[in-house]
Amino acid sequence: MRPKQWVKNVLLFAGLLFTQDQQHAPLHWVKAIAAFFLFCFLSGLTYYVNDLLDVEADRQHPKKRFRPIASGRLPLGVARVMAGLGIPALLVAARLLEYDLSGWPAWKFFTAASLYLVVTLCYSFVLKHLVIVDVLVLASLFVIRAVAGAFVINVPISEWLLLCTLLLALFLGLSKRRGELVALGSASPTRAILKEYSLPMLEQMITIVASACVMSYTLYTFFSKSQNGQSRPYLMATIPFVIYGLFRYLYLSHKKGMGEAPEATLVEDKALLVNILLWALVALIVLRL
Repeated sequence: MRPKQWVKNVLLFAGLLFTQDQQHAPLHWVKAIAAFFLFCFLSGLTYYVNDLLDVEADRQHPKKRFRPIASGRLPLGVARVMAGLGIPALLVAARLLEYDLSGWPAWKFFTAASLYLVVTLCYSFVLKHLVIVDVLVLASLFVIRAVAGAFVINVPISEWLLLCTLLLALFLGLSKRRGELVALGSASPTRAILKEYSLPMLEQMITIVASACVMSYTLYTFFSKSQNGQSRPYLMATIPFVIYGLFRYLYLSHKKGMGEAPEATLVEDKALLVNILLWALVALIVLRL
C-alpha cells in the first residue's frame, strides 16, 4: 500500500488551512483527519490494482522487483481479494463521512472519492501509456485530493487553490519522470512511456511549470481575501518559502539524484521539510489574523 506515498494526501487539509478565518467546529477537524486516512487506504488499494497489472514489468525493474506482489511475498489472489473488497467498503465510508448533525448533505465528498478512484484506475489501465497525458492525469489526482478536503468540511473552493495545486503537482510529476530517466542511464526503460520523454524536453517543461507555479501563488497572495471580503496582504510573507521549496527541490533533483521519488524527497530532506512546516505555520498565523 506504499505508506510513503500517503504524504500526498496531506493536501486534504488545504481547505481547512486556507479557511482559518472561518469558525471551524471540532467536527470539521475530525472529518478532515478521517478523510485523510480514507484517501490513504483508498490510494493504497489502487496501488494493488496497479501492481497487479504491472507485475511482469515490475519483475524486470531493478527496484520495483522487490515490491510485495512482484517478488511473490504477497500472493496475487490475496491482493485481488483485498482490492475487490476494500475499495467498495471505502466508498461506503466516504458517504458515511459526509453525515453531520444537520443530516445528509450533497454527495460531494463521495463523488470526489469516486472520481479519484475512476481516474486512478483509468490511469493504471490506459492513461499511463499516453505521453504528457500521464503526467497531467497524475496532477489531476492532486487537485481531486484538495477538492475532496474542501468538500468533506463543506467550505468554498478557491480557484487559486486548484491552480496552484495543479501546477505544483505538474512540477513534481515532471521531476519524477526526469528522475526516472536519469536513474535508468543507458539501460533500456522497463516502462514504455519513458521512451517518449527526453531530458531536454522534461527540463523545458519543468522550467515552464515552476515559473507558472511561483507566479500563480504570488498572485494568490496579492488577491486573496477573507470570508468577509478583507484583503490579506501579510500572506505575501509565505512567498519566500514557496520559492525556496521549488529551488531546493530542483537542487535535490539535479545534484543529489532525488527526483525519482517526490514523496520520499519531501519528507527525507530536512531543509525541505522544515521549509514546508514553516510555510504552513506562517500561513496559519497570517490566516488567523
